[in-house]
Amino acid sequence: MSSEAKGNTEAKSPEEIRAEIDQTREELGETVAAAAEKTDVKAQAQAKIDEAKAKAKELGDKAKAAAPESPAEAQELAKQNPKPLAIAGAIVGLLILWRLLRR
Repeated sequence: MSSEAKGNTEAKSPEEIRAEIDQTREELGETVAAAAEKTDVKAQAQAKIDEAKAKAKELGDKAKAAAPESPAEAQELAKQNPKPLAIAGAIVGLLILWRLLRR
């Protein structure tokens, strides 16, 4: 310890020293807690799972909101924009043809 540091310590009251010790203890406790959190693989995995579940629920909610409520509404949407339906039909047809040719 330098002589300047020794001088500062000697000039402090016991209450000030105790306050510094308490503050250092608190900072050290926070550091240890953060390190423990980073090494808790199970908690990190659970956090990732929870995040994925939340994203899946959000996407599901969006899909439900965008989906037609009745077959008549779906038919009307298909009439208004037939390209996606035609593309999906072509893909299904190609898959069926591919399966038949592989036999």
